[in-house]
Amino acid sequence: MKRIFPFMLALISTSVCAQTVMLLNSASKASLRGLSVVDDKTVWVSGSAGTVGRSVDGGETWKWTTVKGFEKTDFRDIEAFDKNTAVIMGIAAPAYILRTTDGGENWRLVYENKDTSMFLDAMEFWNEQSGIVIGDPINNKVFIARTFDGGNSWQGLPEANYPVVDKGEAFFASSGTNIRKLNKKEAVFVSGGTRSRLFIRDTKTDLPLLQGKESTGANSVAVKNKNVLIVVGGDFTKRDSAIKNCVITEDGGKTFTVPVVGPHGYRSCVEWLGKKSWISCGLNGVDYSTDEGKNWAWISKESFHACRKAKKGKAVYFSGGGGRIGKLIE
Repeated sequence: MKRIFPFMLALISTSVCAQTVMLLNSASKASLRGLSVVDDKTVWVSGSAGTVGRSVDGGETWKWTTVKGFEKTDFRDIEAFDKNTAVIMGIAAPAYILRTTDGGENWRLVYENKDTSMFLDAMEFWNEQSGIVIGDPINNKVFIARTFDGGNSWQGLPEANYPVVDKGEAFFASSGTNIRKLNKKEAVFVSGGTRSRLFIRDTKTDLPLLQGKESTGANSVAVKNKNVLIVVGGDFTKRDSAIKNCVITEDGGKTFTVPVVGPHGYRSCVEWLGKKSWISCGLNGVDYSTDEGKNWAWISKESFHACRKAKKGKAVYFSGGGGRIGKLIE
């Protein structure tokens, strides 16, 4: 047994560390926080200075667009349905949502909100028709709007139905993943700031994550099923701090556990890859877990804001500052 055990550890280590991230030449300088992967070949990104990028060959080449009339808008989230159709979200001053059906050649304004307090954080779609967008609280009430026609039109919920949060509790527009579909009808979202919580229907559950300052709390939630979720965050001003930056629930948010070996710094995005495998990224790199988030291996020190798996496929891509785009290699 003494001879076999080290060998088994070596196999486990090799399996975990076999993954790495390959940087792709994007030819953009924008900060890319929006990322949507349709299939193994079709990838869309969006970001600062009105920037939208699309690849239809697995990231080998990119078509870049500065959306006309929105050159100063920061498009921090994007949802793509195929190589031609996508919806982008501009965060604030004013807040915009636009849609294209011709691969980004032309964009149609489908939502505009000129409220100076408005700040949109993330979008999520259950399918090609039904979607949701979440925004920072106004007067301690979370802004939520819905679409039921593929993003062609959006309607805010009645104000009486807006979730109420504490003063200083808000949401981070860091990767477009602080709200996710929980099942076919419901969504789950996570907050940060002075208080960090998990929201499912009318239930608000405190998260055992770092919190208390504007820069702390949950940034992203990923869903395996209605019971198993992982939430990541930390303090975005302390990129290397691994204190209270990841929690796991296996009972739908009733209780939480922390990893044995957590992600190795502040993390802005987490994604379930299938079976027991998860990936998370942040300003100081990428972590990979093969055991339901209990242990994380630091597989890359490249900085990224978002990581997403293909909706129809297995490819995993990353987007980040300075036009940085990556692809997971296994």
